[in-house]
Amino acid sequence: MENINKITNTELIDTKEREELRGQIVMSYLTKIKNPFVTLSVLDVSKDLHIGINQAYDLFKQNDFPAINIGKRKVITLASYLLWKMNKKGGV
Repeated sequence: MENINKITNTELIDTKEREELRGQIVMSYLTKIKNPFVTLSVLDVSKDLHIGINQAYDLFKQNDFPAINIGKRKVITLASYLLWKMNKKGGV
């Protein structure tokens, strides 16, 4: 029983190991994607997150959301979107 408590302890993984593990997870995601630089539109993000188009536009205006403007279009690369989403969910 004592071993189970050690495994479930949140202090088991230190910060450096956590960052290395996060890097490995990110690399495994990126290797599975055919083209990580495909861009997603506001509509694509709204469909994925199941939110309205106006909420998606508000999301694209947030400072922590890695969107870019191409002319008047607001887009985000697939890789950036997945990383942002992973960080918002808590990730590793």
